Amino acid sequence: MTTPEYAKPPVVDQSTWRAALDELRAREKAATRELDAIAAQRRRLPMVEMPDYVLIGANGPVRLAEVFDGRSQLIVYNHMWTDGATWQCGGCTGFTSQFTRLDFLDLYDARFVIVTNGPIDEALAYKARVGNAMDWYSSSESSFAADVDAPPGEGFAVNVFMRHGDTVYRTWHTNGRGTEQLSHTFPLIDLLPWGRQEEWLDSPEGWPSRPTYSGWLDSPDIAKLYGDDAH
Repeated sequence: MTTPEYAKPPVVDQSTWRAALDELRAREKAATRELDAIAAQRRRLPMVEMPDYVLIGANGPVRLAEVFDGRSQLIVYNHMWTDGATWQCGGCTGFTSQFTRLDFLDLYDARFVIVTNGPIDEALAYKARVGNAMDWYSSSESSFAADVDAPPGEGFAVNVFMRHGDTVYRTWHTNGRGTEQLSHTFPLIDLLPWGRQEEWLDSPEGWPSRPTYSGWLDSPDIAKLYGDDAH
């Protein structure tokens, strides 16, 4: 098979390359400072008290406050779900498969879990099928998902909560491309000269380009790499 010949960045001398890098670095540093300012504003967000939801865990019903497992802070990824499907959302499956080591959150009095609208038995079976490392919970018997902007059949989200005793508060939410800030895959790919190689990108003429999402690993691919049958 012949490898397609794509355009490449121009070749320049060291000083020209360094000058171009320094120009870009100024923008990168400005973006870092802006992200610091955004994080500072996020730390000053007010919060809203949540009802006493009951979710379903591996061992049965569990109050939302108990999902914290004694910690004060909780990150929830609301996973898209279709009841009875062998393979769930590839984007959600690929995104959550990145998080294989979460013990560092213990040092920050925090936990990261998945909540889906699917039945708990299906959810736990899927967790094993794709080798997901997080604990899963089901909101199939409560309005929790709809109340945190991730209703059944309508998408995914990240929600963050704080607990004080048995009272839980919602502190932050994002969805869509807002979830990229939690990812390490896209930041790594964006460092590459050809970037994500998706057709919506602002790339130079001749750069490789393909339909959006077509380069992503789908759920069966994740299962082959990390699922129970992969080992």
